Amino acid sequence: MGYVAGQVRVEDLLGGVPALQGSPLEVEQVDQVDSKDMHFGLWKRLLLRLSHHLARDEVAGVVVTHGTDTLEETAFFIQTVLQPRKPVVFTCAMRPATALVPDGPQNLLDAVTVAGHPEVGGCVVVCAGLVHAPEHLTKVHSYRVDAFDSGDAGPMACVEEGEVRWFHPPASRPTAERSEALLARVLRADALPRVQLVTSHADADGSIVRALLQADPALRPQGIVVAATGNGTVHQSLASALSEAMARGVRVVRATRCARGRVIPDTANPMPDSAGLPPVKARLALALSLLEP
Repeated sequence: MGYVAGQVRVEDLLGGVPALQGSPLEVEQVDQVDSKDMHFGLWKRLLLRLSHHLARDEVAGVVVTHGTDTLEETAFFIQTVLQPRKPVVFTCAMRPATALVPDGPQNLLDAVTVAGHPEVGGCVVVCAGLVHAPEHLTKVHSYRVDAFDSGDAGPMACVEEGEVRWFHPPASRPTAERSEALLARVLRADALPRVQLVTSHADADGSIVRALLQADPALRPQGIVVAATGNGTVHQSLASALSEAMARGVRVVRATRCARGRVIPDTANPMPDSAGLPPVKARLALALSLLEP
């Protein structure tokens, strides 16, 4: 439990998987950071390096090693912005390399297997023998090796003895035109538009929202995502403050804090729903939609 993340370089990670020795693999260290400290600047660097390698004819796919804390956010961000045709497979480890039974080597081997599969396209996440779509992925356990879950959708596939077995086929991907426009906006930006995340709960009030509205203009949010209770319900005191924010031009989106299910669209509610995204991904989606065209 007490290890320090982000200490082993990717060359050494690869060297710890004998089954991959001799495979036609290139290695690049884009950065080395504890994923709890992930930031927009590193996402942009990752976008640029992925774009470079995916454009090479000899590259069939890319594997990205990533910490588990913000893995679901990075994978969702890269898929949304880059929308790659070739596979970009994110993988991770819940145990350090110094553990008695580390899980990283098997995850890395499985990720390379998935990256070489002819039916895989776009971003996926491989962990504990399962293949997940980024839009469904959530970290659900703080220390178990099977820390990720895809909720109601379930995993896309599993890796068994070096073979990929599909549970349901990969979803169709958006057009390249959409990808290029959004990618250009992201690469031009110095930062993502400010979107704050607040939670509805018993005894909630609107003080945090009103404090945000009174902040210095440079710190004032352009959007707010509320992690609502149940099917998108919000405490009346918090809802009142969010209505004030909307009246002042702040975009507000409701997601549910429930581990499963989604906010069912309700045209009578003035606060739109998150289209099934959980709060942290709804925050990213809203920020991307607020980028200047």
